[in-house]
Amino acid sequence: MNDTPGWAPPGSAPSDGQDGGVPQPAPPADESSPASNWSKEQPPPGQWSAPTAPTAPGANRVPAPPPPPPPPAPGWGGGQPRGSWGRPPAAKPGVIPLRPLGVGEILDGAVSTLRAHWRTVLGITITVSVITEIGNILVDRYLLPDPPEVNPDADPSEALRQSVDSLQSSLIAMGPVLIITLIATLFTTALLTVVISRSVLGRPVTLSEAWHEARPRLPQLLGLTLLLPLISGGIMAVAILPGLLLGDGGGVALSVLAGLAACVVILWLMIRFALASPALMLERQGIVASLRRSAKLVQGAWWRTFGIVALTLLLTLLVSMIIAVPFALIAFAVDGSGIGDLFAGTTPDFGWPFLIITGIGSVIASSITYPISAGVTVLLYIDQRIRREALDIELARAAGVPGYGSEPGQAPSRS
Repeated sequence: MNDTPGWAPPGSAPSDGQDGGVPQPAPPADESSPASNWSKEQPPPGQWSAPTAPTAPGANRVPAPPPPPPPPAPGWGGGQPRGSWGRPPAAKPGVIPLRPLGVGEILDGAVSTLRAHWRTVLGITITVSVITEIGNILVDRYLLPDPPEVNPDADPSEALRQSVDSLQSSLIAMGPVLIITLIATLFTTALLTVVISRSVLGRPVTLSEAWHEARPRLPQLLGLTLLLPLISGGIMAVAILPGLLLGDGGGVALSVLAGLAACVVILWLMIRFALASPALMLERQGIVASLRRSAKLVQGAWWRTFGIVALTLLLTLLVSMIIAVPFALIAFAVDGSGIGDLFAGTTPDFGWPFLIITGIGSVIASSITYPISAGVTVLLYIDQRIRREALDIELARAAGVPGYGSEPGQAPSRS
């Protein structure tokens, strides 16, 4: 039996396999009896009572039930769920327990951060979302060219030309929106990473404190934010360029196949580098060093990281749709001219009421989904470091949890 307090092998009973309620034969009284049939190791005397007037010599002695086992010591498994084997509960100074986390605990930690520091978090996300939405509306209203008209009765060559023009117009329209989104992601990632790292330790943080701590890392984070899309675009361009140069039907097929292969490579790299931003912010790493750090942490856990990231994207998409759809319906009801254009098959020209109402819905959705996405990324990074580097001990020490020492390098107390 393991002598560690609170640990016992499966199926053990209070008397190490003896059932106190079942009579057991007593050892022979004299040396002439077959002593070889009895083990030399008998139960402790304190667990067996003396016989009470046996009816006949040599009759089996019926033991009294053993005393009940003592209650478990506090902190060593009292009230633990089945399967925990009496292990002491993990320290939880903040929004997560300091131990390897499950998927539900990572998501719950992200939501708990939003609840615990809602003033700071919403101050960040609402400000960034409002500025982002205003920028998108102004760009869409005044800077982007009108989309090309589509003739439904055009011949095949004309239809192909219209499709190319529509694709080109869409790519041009995506450029400013993508730049604004990257800038918004930059600020929210930097500030929310600081807030979430403090919430793990159970420490409050204000918006000014988060900005003061995140500001020195903004140039490196900007470089990382721009580098990842450039890597993806470069891989895609190299993949489809040979097919585009051929130009015939075989070239189109080659471009499609190469594009699909490039998508797989890009997905693999983006998951591999998914933890680069928290490594850059929290470890003060450079751009290249943070990419290597993320690759090291994700190594051997790519599918788990992919599953958590994909689940987070799905949840944030659902939340955004739940919030945005009612605002879109209200906007259609207020600005009905766009609905007529949609049914007529032409490009809708929505007015300011539609843009303002849908913009309000986008701001609310972004204010909720930004903290969840950033929280999952940071907590996934912390979880991987706990699993690989025992970061939980350092976090408990930094949070001032009793029994973990007070200085880095000091061994935690196990008493």
